[in-house]
Amino acid sequence: MAGLEVAGRKFRTEADYRAALRDQAKIDTIKAQVDMEQPGEVITLYTDMQTGRYRFETVVGNDFDDEIYELAQQFRRQGYDKDSRLPAGKKERRGGKKAAKSESGKAGGSRKTDRNLSLQDYDKDMQKVILAELKKRERRRRFMLALCSVVAAASFLCFGVYYYFADRTESSYEDLADLKGNRTLASGAPSTVTIHYTDEEDVELEVLEEYQTLYNKNKSLIGWLKIDDTNIDYPVMQTVNNEYYLDHNYDQEYDKNGSLFLDKDCDVVHRNTNLIIYGHHMKSGKMFGNLNLYSSEDYCREHSTIRFDTIYEKGTYEVMYVFRSRIYNEDEVVFKYYQFLDASSAKEFDSDMQEMAALSLYDTGVTASYGDELLTLSTCDNSETDGRFVVVAKRVS
Repeated sequence: MAGLEVAGRKFRTEADYRAALRDQAKIDTIKAQVDMEQPGEVITLYTDMQTGRYRFETVVGNDFDDEIYELAQQFRRQGYDKDSRLPAGKKERRGGKKAAKSESGKAGGSRKTDRNLSLQDYDKDMQKVILAELKKRERRRRFMLALCSVVAAASFLCFGVYYYFADRTESSYEDLADLKGNRTLASGAPSTVTIHYTDEEDVELEVLEEYQTLYNKNKSLIGWLKIDDTNIDYPVMQTVNNEYYLDHNYDQEYDKNGSLFLDKDCDVVHRNTNLIIYGHHMKSGKMFGNLNLYSSEDYCREHSTIRFDTIYEKGTYEVMYVFRSRIYNEDEVVFKYYQFLDASSAKEFDSDMQEMAALSLYDTGVTASYGDELLTLSTCDNSETDGRFVVVAKRVS
């Protein structure tokens, strides 16, 4: 924009130009009140400017600040202080800003050198101002140092807690894997479980031999999930809610990693169309931390088989769909995979399959028909708010 110039300085925006005009008006007022050829008035003005009495918004003000600084230093080197006043007719001759710079160069080489003057080179009032500022800066420095120390300590503590739980979880689940199928510790473990559904229906089921010890240790055990050549080799829990095992492990200890757990509304006896297993997406890779590797079609091809045993029967599944979704509001009319547990008809089942096929990141070639049993693995996904990463498989044996 043409014509936006103040005191030889050009400005690109109207706002900067207006600010420069305000600075220039302030400078004109100061010059009308201060005799720039009187050492005492100039040094007093410089002191006032250093203490923040005058504040500028643009480079025009900065230029004036530089001018006053250099002039005040010139007067001080000549032995004047804030109380000095020259008689009329004996005022110092000066050649403006350039002359001040020249004089500054003769006295010490540059403004930078002047800035390194000792405290004793200033008058008493200026010394007080400088000391006050130094004390203020030291307080700020100590505060920031203390704050950084607290933040660093908290960060190390968080990392320590995180890796403590990660290491404890890994060790714990390795021990549990060793217990699976270990009949040496199965003494006294129940071989049958009676499930009381209604007054008219009691179902007695036999717990698979390899899970009897584990079930005896924690009756919330409902099965075991394993995907070969991955870290997913965990017990699956189930309770009357979907919250407890978000932050508790198999041993019922508090654990940020939580546990894999089956949706509370799923029934492995009166089998649902779809069983949904949830797990945290941990940065360490624990639980379902690596489930999103299924976003790669090659990875899926190499890990297409999922084994999920309930404590009552074994099961093998083949990956069918891989997609991203999210948790929706109740009033949103959209396919919500986490509500798909049962299909009451072939039409409803086919509709749900079409919804998931449309979401799927690629075509696995695997399809399902009404009557097939499905398994869904679900974890968090940070690609969007309340995002979820989902793998759906069909039972093949």
